[in-house]
Amino acid sequence: MNLRNTIEKMVKQGASDLHLKVGIPPVLRIDGDLKAMKEEPLTGDDLRKTAASLMTREQQDIFVRDKEIDFAIGISGIARFRVNVYLQRGSIAVAMRVIPHVHKTIEELNLPDILKELSAKPRGIVLATGTTGSGKSTTLAAMIDYINEQFHKHIITIEDPIEYLFKDKESIISQREVGTDTKSFGNALRHILRQDPDVIFIGEIRDVETMDIALKAADTGHMVFSTLHTLNASETINRIISFYPPYQQQHIRVLMATTLVGVVSLRLLPLANQDGRYPAVEIMVSTPTIREYLLDPVKTLLIPQAIEEGAQYSMTSFDQSIMELYKNKMIDLNTAIENATNPDEFRLKIKGIESTSDRSWEGY
Repeated sequence: MNLRNTIEKMVKQGASDLHLKVGIPPVLRIDGDLKAMKEEPLTGDDLRKTAASLMTREQQDIFVRDKEIDFAIGISGIARFRVNVYLQRGSIAVAMRVIPHVHKTIEELNLPDILKELSAKPRGIVLATGTTGSGKSTTLAAMIDYINEQFHKHIITIEDPIEYLFKDKESIISQREVGTDTKSFGNALRHILRQDPDVIFIGEIRDVETMDIALKAADTGHMVFSTLHTLNASETINRIISFYPPYQQQHIRVLMATTLVGVVSLRLLPLANQDGRYPAVEIMVSTPTIREYLLDPVKTLLIPQAIEEGAQYSMTSFDQSIMELYKNKMIDLNTAIENATNPDEFRLKIKGIESTSDRSWEGY
């Protein structure tokens, strides 16, 4: 297999991911769907040579020890890639994701303007959530670059691995990679406040230690951005609280009510009459009502309703966002229903059957 030729075809076809596995041809993910390339099935020798060509000697040693490894590479003249090499049934497999050299702006990503307002906040924490491949990292890269263009800040990123590369514009950006520039997320975060940051970007919150330091950094006057693998704002809040033992949870509620600026949840939906995908976006903004609901475990259940009724604060639920896309004929009915948070209720909304007391959907 000629890896460079395969990668060139991947980029030319607009694929987001490339999967290499013994016994089948290379497989591309295009607009969310997997499609096999018209090439010969890969052999174990193909995968061994490919993996060796992608990794440094040190990375090969880590792979031998841990049986999997994450890293990022740049291929001259093509693009940058996030790579995972792993074992399956005793043979090597590779997954590669394209990271464009040029950052798309918030407008180019078809994201709402409220993200600019969230980016401009002087302190607090903003979380981007969604499943793998939903656009979390791309969204936060656009927000970081907006800060970079508009404000004089010191931005520090801690990533595993570094994905998007930033150039200093109005701000200065220090990008640190776990394993290369620091031992771990926890180690980097324990020292980060001594590095005079204004904005901190944490690639992913994976454990209670990272969550704890992120909240404390936001509480001490810094702006923090990070990602979580949660489906929506309500699940994000519950996930954060569940990191902590019961005796700490009320304290975390108070800390979230003080520091949480917003939650941006994403789903990429296939367009109805053309190739490509469009983001459905749920936005939760920290308002007095949201802060009140965060403090009370019973009222926390009312947050989805507050999001639906918060249009004046630029809040929108997933179902409202999906309805907007459907009404504008950007997605088809099956896609809308499959991705709705409440499919049965969504069907009723489409049929025009709604409660007389429900004012949150008037605009739809």
